[in-house]
Amino acid sequence: MTAGICRWLARQGIRVAPFKAQNMSLNSFVTRDGAEIGRAQAMQAAAARVEPSALMNPVLLKPGGDRTSQVVLMGKAVGEMSAAGYFGEYGRREDLLAPVVEALEELRRTHDAVICEGAGSPAEINLRRSDIVNMGLARAAGLPVLVVGDIDRGGVFASLFGTTALLAQEDQALLAGYLVNKFRGDVRLLEPGLEMLRKLTGRPSLGVLPFQHGLGIDEEDGLRLSLRAAVREAASAPPHGADVLRVAVLPVPLMSNFTDVDALAAEPGVVVRFSDRPEELADADLVVVPGTRGTVKALGWLRERGLAGALARRAAEGRPVLGICGGYQLLGERIEDEVESRAGTVEGLGLLPVRVRFHREKTLARPQGTALGERAEGYEIHHGVAEVSGGTPFLDGCRSGSVWGTHWHGSLESDGFRRAFLRRVAADAGRAFVPAPDTGFAALREEQLDRLGDLIEEHADTDALLRLIEKGAPAGLPFIPPGAP
Repeated sequence: MTAGICRWLARQGIRVAPFKAQNMSLNSFVTRDGAEIGRAQAMQAAAARVEPSALMNPVLLKPGGDRTSQVVLMGKAVGEMSAAGYFGEYGRREDLLAPVVEALEELRRTHDAVICEGAGSPAEINLRRSDIVNMGLARAAGLPVLVVGDIDRGGVFASLFGTTALLAQEDQALLAGYLVNKFRGDVRLLEPGLEMLRKLTGRPSLGVLPFQHGLGIDEEDGLRLSLRAAVREAASAPPHGADVLRVAVLPVPLMSNFTDVDALAAEPGVVVRFSDRPEELADADLVVVPGTRGTVKALGWLRERGLAGALARRAAEGRPVLGICGGYQLLGERIEDEVESRAGTVEGLGLLPVRVRFHREKTLARPQGTALGERAEGYEIHHGVAEVSGGTPFLDGCRSGSVWGTHWHGSLESDGFRRAFLRRVAADAGRAFVPAPDTGFAALREEQLDRLGDLIEEHADTDALLRLIEKGAPAGLPFIPPGAP
């Protein structure tokens, strides 16, 4: 919804920026000045047609397990913390609200409008005292608020009313209305409920957006095969007489930046699936080991499930394997980790002539280079530093036989390089695969963002949205006490 509003405003010639005060995600991105932010905010910046900035996501939490996260403040990692520690000591509201509000004010000074995304629900009353991303931010900055309900999950009216009733009176004063998302069917059947909701709360619904099939954008988190399939729908069938290329992606623990494989799925004739059993790798032409925030943990997971042996057999048979970032590191000979897992020295899978040592300082970079005769660019986010002792250089990583490894996220979005890599993979796999010469990943992503903008323009009350942006929440909104009506 945030991305769609940003694209709609940008098309009106309004200089708009996205903002999310606090994001929890393992999918992140590196800005041109070397700051790490949530990948969702980078996607929203693309929707707004502006350069991503740390100002757009001042606090990023990167989970390292069920109870711990790395805290990234204004694009730089500042420490590892438990949930209790984050919401207790360092995460005291006054410690983080000030830089968050300063970042928002800077964006407001340099843009005509800023669209702020919340997180989870504004009615998480157990976290309200430390909240800096939902109503805590809205009250601190005086922002009008719309609550979005996902009707595809069911219970949308109860959710919208209950959310309103659980908010404090000062918070309710900023809640100006509702948006309903992912509706299937005739909207006229929903209108009586929307009118009843307006009478109960005194707040209008500013739009009902229909469910859209084949809509794929960069996700914050959550493994969704439909995301890959959605992007692929925009592409044509494989060239006549060409084989289909099958790609298996291993869903390793704490998987990060799985969006790397979206560009593969966008290629006509490439089928991408997530596989976690050795037998599912047997018919794959390429296996991808993606990034992870827990390299040593992922290594243990591969061994426990028999996937380590399956990868070794592939390498021995000359069948392609690609490791990206943490996936590249665990394909090496040895890992020395006193930072992420603190496991000390751990033997890797030994498929690449690489030794990795984890440093406390995180590498954040936007590299460019050449591989397979084509230009490529990407971004790096890692604590592990690789020492390569052999093989063939490959995007600052290496290749040994049919096993490839690189720290570069996003490199497969470079169209010429992606096609050259797929041709090499197809040759190694014995496939007659021919990449389509006109598949441009950036253009496909732009089409998806335009579709989001179209949804807002066609199905939301854009005049009401502009009034909220220009004038804020209207005065005199009624207070709904808990338990009403």
